[in-house]
This record gives sequence, structure tokens and C-alpha cells, in this order.
Amino acid sequence: MGSAGSEAEVSRADFPDGFVFGVATSAYQIEGARREGGKGDSIWDVFTEDKERVLDRSNGDVAVDHYHRYKEDIELMVSLGFSAYRFSISWARIFPDGLGEKINEQGVAFYNNLINFMIEKGIEPYATLYHWDLPNNLQKTMGGWLSDKIVECFALYAEACFANFGDRVKRWITINEPLQTAVNGYGIGVFAPGGCKGETSRCYLAAHHQILAHAAAVDVYRKKFKAAQGGEVGLVVDCEWAEPFSEKLEDQVASERRVDFQLGWYLDPIYFGDYPESMRQRVGKDLPTFSEKEREFIRDKIDFIGINHYTSRFIAHHPCPGDISFYQVQQVERLEKWNSGEPIGERCVHFLNLVYALVGMDEEDDPSATLDQVLNDTKRVGYFKGYLASVAQAIKDGADVRGYFAWSFLDNFEWAMGYTKRFGIVYVDYKNGLSRHPKASALWFSRFLKGEAAENKADTN
Repeated sequence: MGSAGSEAEVSRADFPDGFVFGVATSAYQIEGARREGGKGDSIWDVFTEDKERVLDRSNGDVAVDHYHRYKEDIELMVSLGFSAYRFSISWARIFPDGLGEKINEQGVAFYNNLINFMIEKGIEPYATLYHWDLPNNLQKTMGGWLSDKIVECFALYAEACFANFGDRVKRWITINEPLQTAVNGYGIGVFAPGGCKGETSRCYLAAHHQILAHAAAVDVYRKKFKAAQGGEVGLVVDCEWAEPFSEKLEDQVASERRVDFQLGWYLDPIYFGDYPESMRQRVGKDLPTFSEKEREFIRDKIDFIGINHYTSRFIAHHPCPGDISFYQVQQVERLEKWNSGEPIGERCVHFLNLVYALVGMDEEDDPSATLDQVLNDTKRVGYFKGYLASVAQAIKDGADVRGYFAWSFLDNFEWAMGYTKRFGIVYVDYKNGLSRHPKASALWFSRFLKGEAAENKADTN
């Protein structure tokens, strides 16, 4: 990874002044308070009522109770040295029915209190408008992201957020990981709203409407709020970096195609007005088309890109991969290990020229482990060190990366995996009052941010 790639050497000084270090969460995963503050049900509230859909039969009704404990959580962020917090707003707290006609003042008040407390404590707010928790009424009445009517609903919701919070929030994210909503939510059905029965063709329609909704929100901001508020609106996409498995041309092309089906799916329309040609060739009539008016409308509707990255894979061409249809159509085989058998994710990290990066790793919940054991997450420490070293090197190589957010600040409800996976740098004790305990990774970050990581590297190796 170059000179900055040594885990022992990476430090805050390797990053330019003004580089943002933050943590991230999402509303459904941490807030709880399902039936408080006038909130309506989201698709995840309803999805988890069928307990068979979640590995440990759990839900986010209480989650980690951030709704009531946000001050404690923000103060913990401050004590660790972070300067930014990427949180998401629950659409169903602002408009319980999702329609944008009657605003829920209690929901507005909650986020005003949260944002004001963050700013009071010196934390910069980065607000995500949509992190998968669609108001259930929109799913029930119009089919959610499968309907073109949702574009206007999302624009109305975005406008309400800009109007109520935009005097303080200057960095907006429209949609987080739209690929996951499209594929896992509407294509495979393992995420809310479910019920898809493997009809993966629907994922392309859901994605199409997310792109149009994103553009509509940016358009509203630029026309009505940009001049007075001076903020920026971006999109956060997720991508597993694809490395060719061999030097064969077919594997090189396959790896490019794999990235097309992740980044290109959402970014090509915004930058070039249409989907990647490799998708057009393989998806055919299932891939929607943009009208000329829509092409012009979506073009350049973005101020920054965020990328959520968890791991990298080798990609080999495969004419008939034994996988679900979304991957079959790509004609790729996804490999996670080097020839030696070592996992690729811990060996090699690639970053593109992107503005904000979010990185995280999970670990299994171990009910038999002691508190000291679960707090000693040395593997995650090494993971963050490696990523930060790669980001620092990418910046030296000319990449325009301006921020890094650790996922996640807290252990939380991890979607279909429930509470069996822990991504947090802060341990939440689910059995003892949801008490918070910084893990070794949080303490390493704290030393890193305060310029002490190099001196203390021996403590976490």
C-alpha cells in the first residue's frame, strides 16, 4: 500500500487539514421508539412482524434506544474526538403516511433537538434522507419504489427536511446504498418490503425510480434552498471493488462489468444520462429507459459521492454462474480468497476518486464472551488501520477524498441478521440496559484523532 500503507505508521498527520472524520448510523437500526412521537410504520416495522424474516426473530421497535439516549451518544462521540456524525432521518417520523401532505411536528422536533445538540457539542451533521425505512403506507398504496409516483413523494419529503433543518445541515445524502434497496428489498426479498419471490427484474424498476427521486431532491434543493443555505446534496452508493482473477482479457472485462453493475448502475445515469452499455446488453428489456427529458433532468444532479465499502473480491468471467439471477446476468463469479486461501478483504483495499468514504466490518455476537473479551476487537482495529492507510495513500496519489466515516458508531439492529452481527465501535450490552462501552477500535480512533495513535500503536497490535 505504499509508505502510508504501514499499519503502524498511519496517523492523523497523513490527512490534509479539513479532512472529516466521523461515525455513522441509521434511524431504524438505532432509534427505536416505534410508536412514539407520532411516527408512522415503516416497511421495516412491518417486515419484522414476521419473525421468520430475521435471523434471531428480533426487530427495531426499541433497537438501542437512541431516540431517548441521543445526548449520551453524542457526548460519547465528542469524548472520542469525532467531528462529524452521519445519521438518517426517518421519513415516517416526518410524514407518517409518506405522502408529504401533513407534517408531524413531533418528528421535526426530535431531529431539531438532535441536530441542535450535535452542533452545540461541535459535531457537524451529515443527514441521510433515506436509509431503507420507507413509510409503509407508500408500499401498501402504490407499491413503494416500484411506482413512479414515489418520485414526487420523495421530493416533498426532501423539501420538508431542507426547509426545517437546512439552516444547520449543510451536507445532505439523498439515498443510502440504493442497490441494497433494489436488489435485496425488491429483487430477492430478503430485506423489506420482501414478498418478491425472486422476481429480480423488479430491482431495475426500483433502482430507476430511486435515481429519478434522487435527482428530484437535488433539483428542489438547488432551486429553493441552495442560494440561502449554501449546502451540498450527494448520493451514497456501495461497491465491492472488483479485481480481475487473472490476466485473461475475459476476467479483466468481467471485473469492469461487475463495477458497472454496482457503481455504474447509479452513477452513469447521473453523469452520462444512461445506464452502462454492459447492463443494457445483459439486462435487455428489464432495464428501464430514460426519456430525453429525464436524461436532461438527472444529468449532473450531484454535488458529492459517498462510497460504502466493506470488502473486495476477485472477479472471474463465468458464462453460467450458479447464483441468483441478478448475478447470473452479469456473467461473473465472485471470489473472496487469494489462491493461498487468505481472504481478499483483509489483504487488499482499493479506493476510487470519491469524496466521502464509509467503511465498516462486522463480528459475530458471542453471548458467552466476557465484556473484556468483546471490547477487545483487535481485528477491527487492524481493519480500520489498513483502510485509513489506503485512503491516505489515495489522497497522496491525487484522489479527491474529503472524509471518512466509520460504520457503525453503535452495535445495532443489523437488518435480516438482527442483533447477531455487531458492526459498532461502541459495544451495546443488550442484556444490561443497553449500556454503551467503547471497544478497542473506538479507543484506537480516539488516540488517532488526537494525534496519539503512533505512540500507542503497541497497545492495539
